Amino acid sequence: MNRASEPQQEYRWVLPSVLLGDGSAGGPVRRSTRDWIVDIAMFLLACGLTLLTALEVDGPTPLVAAEQVVGVISCVSVWVRRRWPITLAVVTTVASAYFEMVGGASVVALFTVAVHRPFKVSGPLVGLSLLTIVPFYLLRQDVDLDGPVYGVISVAIVLTIFAWGIVIRARRQLIWSLRQRADSAAEEAKRLERERIAREMHDVLAHRLSMLSLHAGALEFRPDAPAEEISRAAGAIRTSAHLALQDLREVIGVLRHHDTAPEVPDRPQPTLADLPALVAECEQAGMDVRLSLEVREAPEKPGRNLYRIVQEALTNARKHAAGAPVSVTVTGAPGEGLAAEVRNGLPVRHGSRVHIPGAGAGLIGLTERAGLAGGRLEHGPTHDGEYVVHAWLPWPAET
Repeated sequence: MNRASEPQQEYRWVLPSVLLGDGSAGGPVRRSTRDWIVDIAMFLLACGLTLLTALEVDGPTPLVAAEQVVGVISCVSVWVRRRWPITLAVVTTVASAYFEMVGGASVVALFTVAVHRPFKVSGPLVGLSLLTIVPFYLLRQDVDLDGPVYGVISVAIVLTIFAWGIVIRARRQLIWSLRQRADSAAEEAKRLERERIAREMHDVLAHRLSMLSLHAGALEFRPDAPAEEISRAAGAIRTSAHLALQDLREVIGVLRHHDTAPEVPDRPQPTLADLPALVAECEQAGMDVRLSLEVREAPEKPGRNLYRIVQEALTNARKHAAGAPVSVTVTGAPGEGLAAEVRNGLPVRHGSRVHIPGAGAGLIGLTERAGLAGGRLEHGPTHDGEYVVHAWLPWPAET
């Protein structure tokens, strides 16, 4: 997804760069405001620990000078801990085996690796840090140390810093996974919405264009028809074309605004009560349709789905059984479900009939629509040569 199209997080300054997506392409990590605050705090922490250990350093002047130089370099190197965390941790850990003033930078580097790298990387570094305690105690006899006490304190500091880093890493991974799930859920919702719109537009446009094709075919093969019939057919063609263009305009608007809701007015969706008007429109186009509507009121969602199923079934009848009589029967009751049966006979062969092409996706779309609504759809030829589409949708019992 384009970064410009990503939703902006609220209070970005309190998030680390790894949770803002910076540096994910392998380039330099761009510090967020929070990162700058943390880096300054870590630098001051390393400097403070170095100053505390500087008070304890005693011995020959060359050794003291070397401690001071190494301590300053190690504190400055804390600023590159995000770019080269492993290198910095290894160098400072090895140096801490002899130099006491590197301890502050070594602790910061170990903490950085624990936060930004998996255990298979940070674990061996912890082991290396624990091992350096022994050579430091053996080599630096000039430092006044109580062996057991120094060992316990050093081990406690290393393990505490490492555990703290592991906890922060686990928390960041949890937040990142939750964000990924939220993004995936949003994308899935968009995909399902596009599929719903595609099914809706397929049903509507197939109906509109098939009606337009029938009227245009009638004008083509009956140029001597009465003027009133020609005018009525031309008006139907204009109406169907206008509605089809309006539907296409809505589809294009959805595709152009795929990341946000398109600003198109919602047209009233058809319901079960609109079936007589649909049948009348088909009869005006020359179809022989008989409607038996035993239920006129039903819940909005199953009623709309049933309307679309009948609409697509009538469209298929016009395509594949031109001129054949079609019967539509709708029954249902609360608790029993809502059922529709569309039955058409054999096509009537006329030389003037225009074949309307189809993509074969209509019945597949009807089956998917019924399944998503919790119902079922069956279709196929009968022994008498007719073709039947039977759909059933759930209608919850009234409470």
